[in-house]
Amino acid sequence: MNTKPIDSIPPRITLCVGAVVLRENKVLFVRQTYGGLKGKWSLPWGFVDGKKSNGSFEPPDMAAIRETQEEAGVITKVEGLLGVQNHRIGEETQLYIIFLCRHVNGEPTPDNLETDKAAYFSLDEMANFNEPFDEFCEWMARRVLEGRFHVIPTESVNPYSPHLAFF
Repeated sequence: MNTKPIDSIPPRITLCVGAVVLRENKVLFVRQTYGGLKGKWSLPWGFVDGKKSNGSFEPPDMAAIRETQEEAGVITKVEGLLGVQNHRIGEETQLYIIFLCRHVNGEPTPDNLETDKAAYFSLDEMANFNEPFDEFCEWMARRVLEGRFHVIPTESVNPYSPHLAFF
């Protein structure tokens, strides 16, 4: 049992999720409308809600699916884990979890709040595009489209089932 006073507990890490959504030989991007990514094309990203107001738990894979649907109007299926990236913005420490997803349904449609455009891009379309991509998101998309990645597949049968695992 932790007996430390609450003010001595170290700061927590913010958990963010991103989705590299594939449709044929293209990756889904959205153009952001605010913050440091304003005007840049990025992968669908967002924060994990964790415990919701109704008491339910949002796992990171479901947060990636939710964020993709909210920001781009596209329904996806998680195929596996692409990677984890440590990051720091100012004083905030963040952990990015990036999932490989497949397009299931819907056409790219921005939410007109966080995003003002949404589209799928091939490698050639990315190379010839005249608007900026977020550096990390472009790097991830290129790795996937060029086949330079490893994916850890989902494993639904595990000791913590029904919670999804990646092994």
